[in-house]
Amino acid sequence: MVPVFSFIAWSGIGKTTYLEQLTAELKSRGLRVAVLKHDAHRFEIDKQGKDSQRFAAAGADVVAIADAEKWALLEYRPASFEDILAKITDVDMVLVEGWHNDAKNPVLVHRAAAGKPLKLDPRTCFAVVSDTPLETAGRPLFPLDNPVPMADYLVDRLNR
Repeated sequence: MVPVFSFIAWSGIGKTTYLEQLTAELKSRGLRVAVLKHDAHRFEIDKQGKDSQRFAAAGADVVAIADAEKWALLEYRPASFEDILAKITDVDMVLVEGWHNDAKNPVLVHRAAAGKPLKLDPRTCFAVVSDTPLETAGRPLFPLDNPVPMADYLVDRLNR
């Protein structure tokens, strides 16, 4: 089973920026990293008028598109968190942004300056990332402005 780490925070806290930096740090160490982003709104990744969008508009349940460097599989049907995770293969870990209700190894991301309450109780999390000290009941606490210590910790967990 590929390790999954869910980064949980209110919108506007900086979790996307943090995950972007953490992903780059993990990649610099030679790890294969997947990132799964939950979007609470309807998202569009296909462009109006492009062939793949036209196939979807015609009713295709699945559309795949590929070039020499990448490929994408678009499924036009609902999927659970577990179903999506099962499709992510050949990586060393999955970093998840969102999916609060299905979080695996939840990592609380907190920015005190945002003035929002904690999204989770830090004492129940796998780890905490924050710009201010928090009571974590022994859970590791990492700085929000530097992903290197979190990368060290995740690599250490992988090597156990």
